[in-house]
Amino acid sequence: MIIDSNSADAVSLAVATLKRHELVALPTETVYGLAGLSTSSEAIARIYAAKGRPSSNPLISHVADLAMAQEYADFDPVSRKLAEIFWPGPLTLILPLRQGGIDRSSTAGQELAALRAPAGFAHKVIAELGLPVAAPSANTSGRISPTTARHVVEDLGDRVSLIVDGGPTRLGVESTVLRAGEAGLAILRQGALTAEDIAAATDMLVIEADSDDVRLSPGTLSSHYAPRAALRLNARKVEPDEVLLAFGPEPITGMGAAAAVFNLSHTGDLAEAARNLFDLMHRADETGADRIAVAPIPQQGVGLAISDRLRRAAAPRG
Repeated sequence: MIIDSNSADAVSLAVATLKRHELVALPTETVYGLAGLSTSSEAIARIYAAKGRPSSNPLISHVADLAMAQEYADFDPVSRKLAEIFWPGPLTLILPLRQGGIDRSSTAGQELAALRAPAGFAHKVIAELGLPVAAPSANTSGRISPTTARHVVEDLGDRVSLIVDGGPTRLGVESTVLRAGEAGLAILRQGALTAEDIAAATDMLVIEADSDDVRLSPGTLSSHYAPRAALRLNARKVEPDEVLLAFGPEPITGMGAAAAVFNLSHTGDLAEAARNLFDLMHRADETGADRIAVAPIPQQGVGLAISDRLRRAAAPRG
């Protein structure tokens, strides 16, 4: 069943479906999430089965606000400050779990959990529900993340009880995953919230996480976000049989003879490129071309998150 997010009964229908331990695909400000109760082993099992996701890959639990989060996890002063500044928003925090509450099957058995407070429709649903929901991206594991309801329908179809159509998502890439530690604020996964934004708001050192910390984060499999076609990154020339994902106003050698051209941002705006990334990857893949050439992306700001997704999409597939 598909329902418009603006419908008067959209929130209540989503809440009722979740209370039955069923799955709801709903829009967040980042991507569409496949939501199920974080407190229900039955719902968690359905998420993993619907996505075909390895159970060793933990899920992010989404809460309405800091008060709800503190019922399920222990906050150090720095993490509390981060939540107060950036929630609701595209920041996920890695925190020690409290006993009871969030089911350990959602954390891959770890005593740490990934928590985030989303904005928009998802926030309304969780606030009305009064419980956290696990909500990984609403797509088959390893495939391109969904930024429209159509992407969800075409990928997951009837594996979801309810799909809420809220239009294209506002940010287009997943949340930034962060862990506060003695050495500073470690970014485990690049996302829509940039290191510059975090440093400016907190006046704290932001560092890259080590490999042990990275393994705690959802969405860090080496092969992820992949289209059917093979990706060729940092392309400065495009071949006639390739689709081009361009960036900015400058032409690339051979683009006139490319099978198709999609521009992430004609003006070179990285925020616009992030919003367009997954949708244009879907559209490029739908052309049926065997290869997608991707223009170089500036390694700054949200360009780091874009590049992270592209590297994983281009990685060898198991």
